[in-house]
Amino acid sequence: MGLISRLSPAALRIIALLAVLAIVVIFFAVQIEGYLNGRLFNRISSSVAIMALIATGQTLVILTRNIDLSVGSMVGFAAFATGSIITNNPDLNPLLLVLYAAVVGTAFGMVNGALVAYARVPSIIVTLATMALYRSFLVEYSDAKSITTSGLPAWLTDFPNMPVFSIGAMEFRAGFTASLAVVIIVHLCLTRLRPARALFAVGSNPEAAEMAGIDAKRVVFAAFALSGLMAGLAGFMFLARFGTITVVAGLGFELKSVASSVVGGVNIFGGSGSVIGAFLGAILVDLLETSLVRWAVVSEFWREAVLGALILAAVATDTILSRRLTRLRATKKGDAK
Repeated sequence: MGLISRLSPAALRIIALLAVLAIVVIFFAVQIEGYLNGRLFNRISSSVAIMALIATGQTLVILTRNIDLSVGSMVGFAAFATGSIITNNPDLNPLLLVLYAAVVGTAFGMVNGALVAYARVPSIIVTLATMALYRSFLVEYSDAKSITTSGLPAWLTDFPNMPVFSIGAMEFRAGFTASLAVVIIVHLCLTRLRPARALFAVGSNPEAAEMAGIDAKRVVFAAFALSGLMAGLAGFMFLARFGTITVVAGLGFELKSVASSVVGGVNIFGGSGSVIGAFLGAILVDLLETSLVRWAVVSEFWREAVLGALILAAVATDTILSRRLTRLRATKKGDAK
């Protein structure tokens, strides 16, 4: 109990999440023949490469007591727009293509941020509206056409599966490695840079943050812009992995990104959480989805129900854990006096 009281809530959440991941793996290893192998890791890591970026952006927004429901539409538009550019300009520099995807996503995120931060419209209303608007923009922009793999350069479609290094049968591929690098960079910024720490201050107590000289509006605007940036990069990853892009690209990523963040220990009420936790949450969500498809006992139609149950369980657990830690520390302080 003494050790638990000395650990931060964030550290406890990470430890609990790793324990849950281990339990899930052990459970399905017993239930599914040939479950534990290199292919499982390769499949999960390829999928998480996209969701990790989206969940990272969603985490930044949730930290400020907001939510972004338009991430799926931003990913879809960025993927299609990037695919259109590279199809018409196959010799375009890869870095310029990544930059273009990032700019498209950031522009959409800035629209969300301006409406939430400066027009003072609740984020759930703004992003619910822009989710539909951005999807409609994609439908109009696509002109009932699709991006196909045959029109994309080989370097782009080969990128996600390009091996960087291997540990036994587990391949750390370029797509997963790049996403992991982004998550680590954002984590370091949140823990080491003072301007980034403003996200926690605004989420914990906006009034106190304003009194401390923090421009809360600018912080919220920046969070949404960064969420758009991450969605744009995820759009590039989505294009590279799947190749074929239609108007439904990114549909459903809203729920998965929120689930990944909340399951990863990000407080839905803002002010606490980490992108490392959201990354592990994305792994857990994808691991469950992949495993449920292979587990014959449960219908695959229950996958969405499992996601919903995970969100409820995560929020309830986070609330109970926070209350118990607060009481435990208050008791210790009382005993010390």
